[in-house]
Amino acid sequence: MHNDPSQAGPVAVVVGLLFGLAGTGTSAIAVALPMLGADFGVGASGAAWVVSSYAVALAVMTAVHGRVADIVGIRLPLVVGVIMMSAGALLATAAPTFGVLVTGRVLQGAGSAAVPVLGTALISARWEGATRAGALGRVAGTAAALSSLGPLIGGMLVAAGGWRSAMALPVVGLLALPVILRVAPAEGTGEGFDLPGAVFVAGAATGLVLLIQSASAGAVVAVVGAGLLVLGIPAVTARIRSRPGGFLPRSVMTNGAVLRSACAAAAIPAGWFALLIAVPTVLVGQGWSALGIGFVLVPSAVAALAMPRITRVVLPRRGAAGSLALACPIAVLALLAATLGAAGGVAALLVVGVMLVTVAFGLGQPAMVSAVGSAVTDSQRGVALGVATLIFLAGAGIGSAVVGGLAESIGVAGALAVLVTLPVAGSVTMALQLRVRQQPVAALSAEAAYRP
Repeated sequence: MHNDPSQAGPVAVVVGLLFGLAGTGTSAIAVALPMLGADFGVGASGAAWVVSSYAVALAVMTAVHGRVADIVGIRLPLVVGVIMMSAGALLATAAPTFGVLVTGRVLQGAGSAAVPVLGTALISARWEGATRAGALGRVAGTAAALSSLGPLIGGMLVAAGGWRSAMALPVVGLLALPVILRVAPAEGTGEGFDLPGAVFVAGAATGLVLLIQSASAGAVVAVVGAGLLVLGIPAVTARIRSRPGGFLPRSVMTNGAVLRSACAAAAIPAGWFALLIAVPTVLVGQGWSALGIGFVLVPSAVAALAMPRITRVVLPRRGAAGSLALACPIAVLALLAATLGAAGGVAALLVVGVMLVTVAFGLGQPAMVSAVGSAVTDSQRGVALGVATLIFLAGAGIGSAVVGGLAESIGVAGALAVLVTLPVAGSVTMALQLRVRQQPVAALSAEAAYRP
């Protein structure tokens, strides 16, 4: 443990800023997706690849970074992750073609994935007790403040220097490297890493997103996506059976409570990432500027800042499953409001939709962490949370792919209406789980509430 509690606060602010930059890496550029697409001659469905490619890389690599950190310590993978995040942002910023831009976004997502899983692990490894709890709370507050203001920051950068200036924002994260090198632990277990398992999972996840988005991308993308999915699912299943302690441990993948909680919660980032594409697309079509879109989404930033305090009250009272059972219907309402707003061109309903999905996210993610953590033993908790986070973030890729794949054929409103089925299914899943087994209500510490 670190011997100087006075350093916990400053380090937590740095980690929180990194956290926020990882979030604004997409939310800041989302307001400029239509302008970006116009520059490269791609429509809304094409521009959606900027979000979905990032989301898939983020989901898969979150678990990878966590496993690597167990082996070699936190310092190396966190430093590499920040460098990858910045390098990807620079590549996307200077991209001469849309293909290079998407490649940069994949690299950026793969690097950004290190921040949430290893940033809080750094705090937990260096401090304990009230100092740790306070530091983790500061991480959450700083990250929420910056992430929630992403659309406004992006709008201001786009107004000042175009979409490329907003794309470069994560490069600021390089300033955190001296702090990481100074305080991050460099000791690991030295155990092996299941690379085939990680590759199989990445292939299956990519195949699913490609298949969903192929409705607007053509037959080649559909064939590639279907091939990856058809080959990937059996490969993942076989790997779980042959390597019980591998990338997806059998004990976790056969735990019904973990899978139900993670899959239900995954509908929430699906809605959030879908609206990152849908809202700017609709508003730009009505003549809104990127800066105007950023300002109109400020109410969602206020909601994001308020959620940590609200969650600390709701979660202990309702329990983990009960909170998830509340978050999923809120996501349903969010997508219904956005669907009506997109269909009628009503900006106020779109804003309400973004606010509601922000509330659902702020409650659903900590509830999922608590539900998964209580469903496994202490020795399995880290691995289980890594798998659950992978499933949770995979929802983001699915959400953006649905809007990107279906918007041109059935419209933005139609795509959002299709997506409503995910949080509806999540609501039913959690309602059934509550009927089968009511989880005890227990107080949740700041560390548990904000562990990725």
